[in-house]
Amino acid sequence: MNQPPPPPYQPPNQPPNQPPNQPPPGWAPPPQQPPAWGQAQPPYPVAPPPYPPAGFQQPPPPRRGRVVPVVIAVVAAVLVLAAAILVPVLLSGDDDDEPAVADRRGDDASGPSDLDDVQSFEDLTNQHLDIGEEHSYPQSPPVGGDHAPIWLECGVYDEPVPVEYVVHDLEHGTTWLTYRPDDLDADGIERLAEQLPANGIMSPYADQSAPVVITVWGRQLELTGPDDPRIGLFITKFGAGDTAPEPFASCNGGVSPDDLAPLGGPVV
Repeated sequence: MNQPPPPPYQPPNQPPNQPPNQPPPGWAPPPQQPPAWGQAQPPYPVAPPPYPPAGFQQPPPPRRGRVVPVVIAVVAAVLVLAAAILVPVLLSGDDDDEPAVADRRGDDASGPSDLDDVQSFEDLTNQHLDIGEEHSYPQSPPVGGDHAPIWLECGVYDEPVPVEYVVHDLEHGTTWLTYRPDDLDADGIERLAEQLPANGIMSPYADQSAPVVITVWGRQLELTGPDDPRIGLFITKFGAGDTAPEPFASCNGGVSPDDLAPLGGPVV
């Protein structure tokens, strides 16, 4: 009796009727690992071109570093030239002006330049006199004391003014500049008037011991002339009227000497 031939060999877990040596459904090959370091790399399909191309010459870098020194050298040369021209001109101008200033100031520039010589007078009375009443003051010009009930208007006067009225101005914090008429010419009087503060009175006063005297209530300084540098120092320190009994008043609103009768008579 003939036996049938055995069936074809099937590997284990091989589904029936699947061709031999075929992967089962859903199977995928494992990912391929990159070659280890040092192993040959697969060749590129096309080799990249060389850089830079053959025969290419790199241009030289721009020479910027030389521009700044050249500019600095040019500017320095211009400054040196300007200094050589201007300095002699300025120096010659100063030399021309110095004699004129010295001639104008006379002896004023050689005097003291501080306020050490300011005289102080304390405990001054400030009672009102009768209108037109005369009063004797121990200082000349007066620095304070009893005075007329009305005061003199601010300004520059070319004639002596009644002191009893000016002392009332001093009580208001006014600065009083006086000068000996024989010691100052018209130019000196004008220079002195230019320094008078707004709350100030200027007038000639023959009976004083210095060419120019500056006075506020309780303070007085004798000066060498209209260009004495202490005038400005005195006004800066005392011109606000801090030494006066009524520092917040002023000479504004006073009377004019033309409206006053001679001392001993009523106001016109």
